[in-house]
Amino acid sequence: MITLSRDYSQKLRVIRKSEGLTQQKFAEITGLAVGTIKRYETHQQTARAEVMEKVLQAPEFRKYTMWLMHDEIAPSAGQIAPALAHYGTDGGEAQKQIRKTGEDSAVRSSHYDQKTG
Repeated sequence: MITLSRDYSQKLRVIRKSEGLTQQKFAEITGLAVGTIKRYETHQQTARAEVMEKVLQAPEFRKYTMWLMHDEIAPSAGQIAPALAHYGTDGGEAQKQIRKTGEDSAVRSSHYDQKTG
């Protein structure tokens, strides 16, 4: 069995900064120790998937689930990227994701209309 691991340290920092939270406040919300958050943000320790699960238990961070786990967004489903997440210099990647999500929704909607109409 192959186990893939990913370091979520940078994404934690982006979320915290985008939400305007101090490390202390982020620790209070997530239940992580302040020292642990500092080690993640300075790359002294790796933040793994189990840490993300803990972060996503906080209701205020659930909107970042798709971005954290898959680097995708779905605004129509309430799944967004943090304000400070970079999707290219012009935001092009985010716009592509938004268009794709809109197109997918339109296709599903027209398919539903055909079945029920």
